[in-house]
Amino acid sequence: MSRTLLDSYIRAPPLQLLQLKPSFQRPPVMASISWPILLLLVSGKLYTTSGTIGGHGNLTATFECLPDQASALLRLKQSFSFEYATTTLPSWEDGTDCCRWEGVDCDAATGHVNALNLSKHNLYSYGIDQALFNLTSIQLLDLSMNDFGGSQLPAVGFERLSLLTHLDLSSSGISGQIPISISKLTNLVSLDLSNQYANDNNEISRNRLLLWEPSFKTMVRNFSKMRELYLDGVNISSSGEEWCTALVRYIPRIRVLSLENCGLYGSIHPSFSSLRSLEVINLRLNTMSGAFPQYFADFLNLSVLMLLGSDLNGLFPPKIFELKHLTSLELSGNANLMLKVETLPKGCSLETLALDGTNLSIAKPSSFGNLRFLQALHLDAKVISKELSSSLSTLDSLEELSLSRFVLLNESLFSWIGDIKNLVFLTLEYGDFSRTSNSWIGNLINLEALVILNSFFSAPLPPEIGKLKNLKILSLNNCSLSGNIPAWIANLKQLSYVNLSTNNLSGEVPTQLFSLPELRRLFLSQNQLLGSIQEFNTSTSGLVVLDLSENRLSGHIPRSLWQLQTLNILDLSSNSFSGLLELKAIWRLRKLSALSLSDNKLAVIDGEVNSSSLPVSSKLNRLYISSCNLSTVPRSLMSLKNIQMLDLSSNKIQGPVPEWLWKTWSHSLTYMNLSHNNFSSLDLSSHFLPNKQLQTLDLSFNNLHGKIPVPGHPIDRQLLDYSNNVFSSIPENFSYLTQTVYLSFARNRLSGQLPDTICKARMLEVLDLSYNNFSGKIPPCLIEDVHLSILNLRENSFEGTLSFVIKDRCTLQTIDLNGNKIEGPLPGLLSNCNELEVIDFGNNHISDKFPSWLGKLSSLRVLVLRSNQFYGSICDPVEEDKPEERFTSLQIIDLASNNLSGVLCPKWFDGLTVMMTKHDTDKVVRGEHLSRGSYQNIVLIAYKGMCMAFEKIWTTLTVIDFSNNYFHGRIPDEIGKLVSLHVLNLSQNGFDGKIPNQIGGMTDLESLDLSSNQLSGEIPQELTNLTFLGALNLSSNQLVGRIPESHQFGTFQNSSFRGNEGLCGVPMLKQCKSSDAPSEPNGSKPSKKIDFILYLFSGAGFGIGFAATISINWVHISKRCKIVKT
Repeated sequence: MSRTLLDSYIRAPPLQLLQLKPSFQRPPVMASISWPILLLLVSGKLYTTSGTIGGHGNLTATFECLPDQASALLRLKQSFSFEYATTTLPSWEDGTDCCRWEGVDCDAATGHVNALNLSKHNLYSYGIDQALFNLTSIQLLDLSMNDFGGSQLPAVGFERLSLLTHLDLSSSGISGQIPISISKLTNLVSLDLSNQYANDNNEISRNRLLLWEPSFKTMVRNFSKMRELYLDGVNISSSGEEWCTALVRYIPRIRVLSLENCGLYGSIHPSFSSLRSLEVINLRLNTMSGAFPQYFADFLNLSVLMLLGSDLNGLFPPKIFELKHLTSLELSGNANLMLKVETLPKGCSLETLALDGTNLSIAKPSSFGNLRFLQALHLDAKVISKELSSSLSTLDSLEELSLSRFVLLNESLFSWIGDIKNLVFLTLEYGDFSRTSNSWIGNLINLEALVILNSFFSAPLPPEIGKLKNLKILSLNNCSLSGNIPAWIANLKQLSYVNLSTNNLSGEVPTQLFSLPELRRLFLSQNQLLGSIQEFNTSTSGLVVLDLSENRLSGHIPRSLWQLQTLNILDLSSNSFSGLLELKAIWRLRKLSALSLSDNKLAVIDGEVNSSSLPVSSKLNRLYISSCNLSTVPRSLMSLKNIQMLDLSSNKIQGPVPEWLWKTWSHSLTYMNLSHNNFSSLDLSSHFLPNKQLQTLDLSFNNLHGKIPVPGHPIDRQLLDYSNNVFSSIPENFSYLTQTVYLSFARNRLSGQLPDTICKARMLEVLDLSYNNFSGKIPPCLIEDVHLSILNLRENSFEGTLSFVIKDRCTLQTIDLNGNKIEGPLPGLLSNCNELEVIDFGNNHISDKFPSWLGKLSSLRVLVLRSNQFYGSICDPVEEDKPEERFTSLQIIDLASNNLSGVLCPKWFDGLTVMMTKHDTDKVVRGEHLSRGSYQNIVLIAYKGMCMAFEKIWTTLTVIDFSNNYFHGRIPDEIGKLVSLHVLNLSQNGFDGKIPNQIGGMTDLESLDLSSNQLSGEIPQELTNLTFLGALNLSSNQLVGRIPESHQFGTFQNSSFRGNEGLCGVPMLKQCKSSDAPSEPNGSKPSKKIDFILYLFSGAGFGIGFAATISINWVHISKRCKIVKT
């Protein structure tokens, strides 16, 4: 998918995510009990079969079902849309026996419905109809793999189904808090509410269920009969002690436990050791820690153990391999887990084994030959030896192989892979294939899936792949492929999935790919494909997902695309498609659920709006039409009843935001981006938005005024951006923002004091109130009680002292109070904030000694204290201080315009190790530890004689500004060690002596200002080595002699040198005598390195919008960067 859709914290969630083939499938719901056996348990006797029941066999009842039961089922049927369903439930007809209906079973003695299975029918409904709860005798209910449109489970109703023993609502598009009513189902034996797996379109659900209130403990306290529990993807957010002790206390005889990706944290509690009935343990993708539980080796019934990415450490107990029933073992991604495989026992029953990404050592590789039942194997390639490959070659059952993290590639390794005769699925990751022959690929004649990820080819697609006639899945994502997409790929008629995204492929898109009869999903994003897309034959196409985003495609969008009636997801964003596009052409795609046309040269219009042009698709729920030259909000959108995500940003829409935009999707809308338009007002009757599911709202960069509206319903991890408008009033009550993690009111016209209720927004990670006119004291709770990572209050009128009581668990990464009226000293407890990267207290009235104690913050990269009243020496000794261990990560330090004095101690510079190292790549200084993405910091720097607003701070940018203070003495020679420094400003101090020759070795310098000091002697010829120097100011000193003329010095004006009576030569008017001729500088030839580029991205903070514009934001010297002593 396009990077803007897939990776960004602040943009719309992705249109599509794909699981190619989960090698280690979660155990199926009711894994221990098949449907026919369940129905035996439910019905009490075995019936004769006369049809099908949800694919499991229909059972003939002795008596007809009761009228109220049939009525409830018919009402339930009416709530479904069958437009995309695999069945229309034709047997569900009024006046017929409902016990014979598809998916229904009844109690023979009473005629009550006791089982309903509608799984995998792709039925659609916004919400579960209350009629379901009239089936009060039901014992088995399976509605999995349908689509309930992101709705919440009914708060009441489930408690009426008191006889329910098996409930499966997995992968059904439900979200929100799990209701307490489910916890009252005391007879449940199996419960599956998992919601993170792909549906038939391989579309991962973004709807997240929560288990907070009630908590996990409250939910399971009545589940004493529970044997199988599946909550994969449910946000439980519970510590090891909490969830483990709850299971032990309330479900001690549980056999299947699947809590994948549930936000579990901490170590697995020792009490878990008592759950000896467990057969399946799936705890993948949680942030657990601690030692691997040794007692797992004593779980004699264990058949499946999945702990991928759990961050466990310690020693893995090899006795686990001796468990007789163990068939699946997945430990991938536990980098600190030590596995010492001595000997694998004969008769080992393992079918799947994943040990990649662990600290694995194999003492006896030949023992792998004992894995006679092994079907799937995942290993790091570095452990593959000749002996191990020989052993694995004897495993006739091996069908799936995954190797990653190659150290050295050799022909023998690949020839071995080519000899695995039954290999069906091959995954290779992190390898360099540019220096090896790919002939081995052609030997894999039985291969159905070839997946090579994050590797290096630097060549066209290997032609040997064309020999794999059975290939169904082809994925070479991020493999540095070049050249055109070859024509032979269209000869692979069995292909159902192709992913060639994130490469350097060029040329036109071969449209014959679109017509491959079996192809369902095609991903070609993030390449260099160009030209127009030709019309193609749609009669044989069955495309479901098509992603062409982030290429260089141009011309009109072919009409053929709008005739692909099977299309479910279409992403054409970030290209150069042009022309007029009427939305009515899109509405013809009846199965379309997600569409992105953003960032092209299109002009999208509604067209003629009438009954025939309105949308017929009830499934379209994600629409991204950013930067599409819209002048109004398309009224045809009113007919789309279940929009979840809408992006209308960066258009030309004016006037009020229409009320129907909020109310039409009050039940479904989760993401709304209206930024970068010219909306003037919100057409709302209340300041509380009616949307119950709204998680992300971006109204930034408009002309909105009045009072800021807020969602009236707290939603897990809300992101709200109101920045860059003309709002004048903030919410008085922040109680509605208790789940908000990102909140920006930046650059509005807000004033007054912050209300105390802001302390109720305890989940905030980012708070940006910058560039307003807030006054009064900063509420201490913002530091003490809120888990903020980013606090930006710059350019307001906050006053008073900083009297925070900062706790040990300080989470701050950035604190920016620049441009306020803060007084008093700095709070010493800031030293508890070990994650701080950016501190900006510039332009306040802070009076204190230089805070040397900040030097122990090992992550600190930016320290701005300019324009305050700091005093004393920066070299004052600190107890047990070692200068070389202070400020080790610092890359920007700005102490300009204070009252600092004394000499610069040479040892003080020894700690600036980041400035001593050359950087090859740019990274951004930002809050990397935010749980969802990052935040751009801003810093103002006096650079090249101007004040620059750096809205992205790159790790290659290094700055020292000590200007406008009272430093004196010599400039230490040790400053020359800072070879990666870009800006050095020591102007307007009292430095004397000569300019150190060592500065000539700081070849990355772009700006050097030593003006207004008392420096004497000649200008060192070594300064001519500074070939990237764009700004030089040596004025107002006591320098003498000839001005160097070579390299950059020939570009500087008279203003760089004036005020030095003893200087002569160009560009000064004073002629030099022959005795003033300079000596040649010592040093190497000028570097050929490309000049350092300063990237400034428009749109600070949340910055929702597609590709950010790269620009340099020069502004004139302002009071904030003024460098004249006062």
